[in-house]
Amino acid sequence: MTTLHKDSLQQRLEDAMKTLPSSLLSAIAPLINEQFTGVITKEQFLSLLSQSELSDKELRLALLPLAAAFSVAPISNFYVGAIARGVSGDLYFGANMEFSNVQLGQTIHAEQSAISHAWIHGETGILDITINFSPCGHCRQFMNELTTADSLMVQLPDRDEKSLQEYLPESFGPKDLGIEGGLLAKVSHELTFESNSPLLITAFEAANRSHAPYSKNFSGVALEMNNGNIYSGMYAENAAFNPSLPPLQVALVHANMSREALSEIKKAALIEDHKGAISHLAITTCTLKDLSPNMVLEYVSL
Repeated sequence: MTTLHKDSLQQRLEDAMKTLPSSLLSAIAPLINEQFTGVITKEQFLSLLSQSELSDKELRLALLPLAAAFSVAPISNFYVGAIARGVSGDLYFGANMEFSNVQLGQTIHAEQSAISHAWIHGETGILDITINFSPCGHCRQFMNELTTADSLMVQLPDRDEKSLQEYLPESFGPKDLGIEGGLLAKVSHELTFESNSPLLITAFEAANRSHAPYSKNFSGVALEMNNGNIYSGMYAENAAFNPSLPPLQVALVHANMSREALSEIKKAALIEDHKGAISHLAITTCTLKDLSPNMVLEYVSL
């Protein structure tokens, strides 16, 4: 079973802080408390720049160990952090997530996590992404689906910033399939659904925000924890199909970055449009059963 506990996360954050330059440590320490959920606002970032006297690049790179502290990697023990800067100027942490006893294809890469985290918070584009290891081909293709793919910059340690298009020359993307817009575009699919269940309503709202221009499987997931908190996730489809991120994975990012233990999932809901060419039901059920064997899944096909 794959789990993440609050105590271990806080300890990892505190351990990561020991790697920070002293000028940054004193400035950021008040932010990294038990309520920190991997978001640094534009104003907070500017304040950290001023107090630490680091450059924009140096500060983002210095923060990567904090992002990697959110990693769940029971298979590889390889902890990757990423920081995505949304068009608002706010920064969103992300980290890789692996799940025991299910296929490796259910893994969430750090770049996907950070971008999903930004999407959950309403960002409509990503300006740049900072990563502690070079992005794999899977993630380069995933990022090429973004509304800002043509201008997105990628920063790695010990090298100059490069554009995504330099990392993915002669790329294939949404425009090759006649699709305008892209992942993170503000949309509503005008799906209709009535319910008194907060869990189902949350899943439905996520489905209406989903990005599925190829299969038309507009879908969303909501997770209810034992403490009553509810987290949502939208389907993020990709022109190359395989790098698509299912709605469950986005919801798991939401819960993980909110410092929830994944074993504490009490209920889940999946809502998807029956007119779609695919379904997430089987793999959603399988992955959830590994994370929380006693959880209940509600399913609605609109």
